[in-house]
Amino acid sequence: MACFFRRSVALQVQSVSLSTFSTFSTFSRTLTHSSTRPQLIAILVLQLAKVCELPEDVFIPLISAVPVSKKQSAADLRVSVNSLVQNGAVAADGDLQTKTQALADQMRRDAVVEEVVAGRGKVLEQLRSDPDGSPNIAKKFHAGHLRSTIIGNFIANLKKALGKEVIRVNYLGDWGMQFGLLGAGFERFGSQEKLRRRPLEHLFEVYVQVNREAERDESVRSAAAEFFRRLERRENQALALWRQFREITVDEYKCIYERLGVHFDHYSGEAFHHHQTQNVLDKLKTRGLLKTTEKGTGVVDLSGTGDMSSYATLVRSDGTSLYITRDVAAALYRKHRFGFDEMIYVTDKSQTIHFQQLFQILQAMGHQWADRCVHVAFGLVQGMSTRRGEVVFLEDVLEEACSRMLNNMRHSSTSKELEDPEQTAETVGISALIIQDFKGPLMSDYKFDWDKVLQAQGDTGVFLQYTHARLCSLLRRHASETQSCCDVSPLVDGRSVSLLQHLLRYDEVLLQSANELQPRHLVNYLMTLSHLAASAHRELPVKGSSAAVAQARLSLFSAVRSVLANGMRILGITPVEKM
Repeated sequence: MACFFRRSVALQVQSVSLSTFSTFSTFSRTLTHSSTRPQLIAILVLQLAKVCELPEDVFIPLISAVPVSKKQSAADLRVSVNSLVQNGAVAADGDLQTKTQALADQMRRDAVVEEVVAGRGKVLEQLRSDPDGSPNIAKKFHAGHLRSTIIGNFIANLKKALGKEVIRVNYLGDWGMQFGLLGAGFERFGSQEKLRRRPLEHLFEVYVQVNREAERDESVRSAAAEFFRRLERRENQALALWRQFREITVDEYKCIYERLGVHFDHYSGEAFHHHQTQNVLDKLKTRGLLKTTEKGTGVVDLSGTGDMSSYATLVRSDGTSLYITRDVAAALYRKHRFGFDEMIYVTDKSQTIHFQQLFQILQAMGHQWADRCVHVAFGLVQGMSTRRGEVVFLEDVLEEACSRMLNNMRHSSTSKELEDPEQTAETVGISALIIQDFKGPLMSDYKFDWDKVLQAQGDTGVFLQYTHARLCSLLRRHASETQSCCDVSPLVDGRSVSLLQHLLRYDEVLLQSANELQPRHLVNYLMTLSHLAASAHRELPVKGSSAAVAQARLSLFSAVRSVLANGMRILGITPVEKM
């Protein structure tokens, strides 16, 4: 639950201090009408502090904005009551809806805050795999899957930063004919002993071997089809083997996700929705949408003219379901289970037509919410290999990034003594991978280059981390001099003004990123901020300046550090404080 606040556009409050404005800049989200932003948020903080009887700084990071909507009048600010409960500002006992309404009733309406309402908002962020195994059960996490993982994580982080309730679902490819091949292959070539010692490596070996055999032996293909039919009939022995494969794979994927700083609320897969596909087919038949072709396949006409010039196949001639059938079932289940306002799928661009068909089928079934389903497509990464050769398992790429970064740090004259240099190297290396991926439009393919990715200069993840670490070092050195509130009016030089002006663009950049679901806008903003901060750090010394100027510069650098860290976290990057 949340409280929403709408401001009066006719009046402004001019008495808010610049120090409040600076604090606001650090924590602001997608607000509109820049002339009244600090006044509204400052008054809201004061009211919340008074109502909840807590210090004002408790509420600043809990206030977010509601993105502008062309379809309807929207509130300006949002305060998550869940967040207030988690931070101890609101008691945890009792009904959340009642607490939300009570809080809204206590807030004072005036010339600036003209309306306060209780409401809710939810986003289902869907990270899923492509149909040929990305990532699929019983296969190692491929380096190409890095994009879907980090893009989905960015979108989820961004939506959450904007005050949305986000549900993160990892939708695994854990059903389909490839499991017929794997099952048949394991029955022929598999070893439970090898499976215990090196599980995914052995399954991968089996899968490669059975695919090779199937290319030249029809009986292997027949055995694969039969194994999948056994799965669809829920035959015990086949299901037991499938469950073993799935458990092994999910455990390994969780380790990879942990290294990337990614988490999921739900692990789901095609298998979970398999038993729901018959219900989907029945509904399509009832509406007269499912047709049977001469070959015996079940299809839905998507032409719009009834001439079958465009159609989607939902049932094979042998009666088994397809990928899209299970996707329809999954979408219906998620709407029922989560009641989402928006569902976002993140996959590579080869699936664009698949999702167009999926959304068309949902619309044809009468589900108007299908127009709130979004497919975020991305291009391919070319040339991602490691020193050991053309190995492209993601685990190998992460190890390579850590190894190369650690080597660079050891040979750098500016590197500091670190408690855990390996962990820092991995964190910075992953930052470099993410920034390289996010610099351009997601739909574009790009060529991967290790040397460019790990450069300390230029627009790289290493440069972002280095800038953040230098700011942390500066603030640590002057910790005893830093005040919580400071007058920044002495900052009249050009560099300070440029930096302040750029800080004020943060909320607008988040709005643009949210509207387009593209991380490059935030990346470009943070890069410019880092370059401006680096210049200011060189030319605006704290030591030797007057007390007023020194305090103002420390406040400015503190604000830059906070915005830089917040932006990096939205991108899925963990900021380091020393390097």
